[in-house]
Amino acid sequence: MCTNKFTIHNCPLCNSTQLEHFIDCTDCYATREKFAIYKCCDCGFRFTQDAPVESEIGPYYESPDYISHTDTNKGCMNHVYHWVRKYMLARKAELINKVSGLESGSLLDYGAGTGYFAQTMRCQGWEVKAIEKSVMARDFALDHFGLEMESDIALDFLPSCSFQVVTLWHVMEHVEKLDYLWNRISDILADDGTLIVAVPNCKSFDAQLYKEDWAAYDVPRHLWHFEPETMKRMGSKYGFSLIEEMPMPFDAFYVSMLSEKYKNHSSYFVKGMWNGFKAWLACRKDKEKSSSLIYVFKKK
Repeated sequence: MCTNKFTIHNCPLCNSTQLEHFIDCTDCYATREKFAIYKCCDCGFRFTQDAPVESEIGPYYESPDYISHTDTNKGCMNHVYHWVRKYMLARKAELINKVSGLESGSLLDYGAGTGYFAQTMRCQGWEVKAIEKSVMARDFALDHFGLEMESDIALDFLPSCSFQVVTLWHVMEHVEKLDYLWNRISDILADDGTLIVAVPNCKSFDAQLYKEDWAAYDVPRHLWHFEPETMKRMGSKYGFSLIEEMPMPFDAFYVSMLSEKYKNHSSYFVKGMWNGFKAWLACRKDKEKSSSLIYVFKKK
């Protein structure tokens, strides 16, 4: 479908050229194309090889079912998703206050989606700037919350040390210019500021269970596939220390249901809930088995 591909020759984490094929995954969401995930032989970092370049990836996001950018409650999965979202918004707000040590301040939400989190923090008294690439998502936030979000170009012009908190909720895995993003965050974050990054965990219980059918590989939209060790090393590379690591146990239920749906199981909701429950139990014993993880960083 794409003509120009994003081909990686050096590991973005350690710069090694020793890369090997790891697994092939199908884009079950949009095109049914297959994409290869590669792995660095030296540091273990995984990434999607030959994904469409940023200027051509738009069609791979175009679907009314892309739940990050919709507000539909149709179907059991979406009901579960929206209930969990409401709960998690409150938890995220509590987390911001706890790890930053502040009850209000300046916050950048990068990749803000339809603006639910940004609006939550704004209602709690924070001075919020929200950046979102999708025009449709920005229009949604403006219509529903009166929240004026800016396009991703705005990241280029933000002043140094201008935010006490920067958040990326399931965004970093999508960003082609990974090096640029980390460097910009380091520049715009105050010296005593807090960076919070949430990403899927490719070493999770459900990732091991579903293998190439794991919905959170989400090729080609997800370019990078993080695990605790590689995320810690990534932060260190750009001058950050990992302060805390927290599980997102509810993600396993949604990802498991979506994985079962992609496998065309008629009882995908029930089976997905069951596997999500098993993943939740595994996460209770070891947080690094969580389907997604929240990483809290501070500047070194």
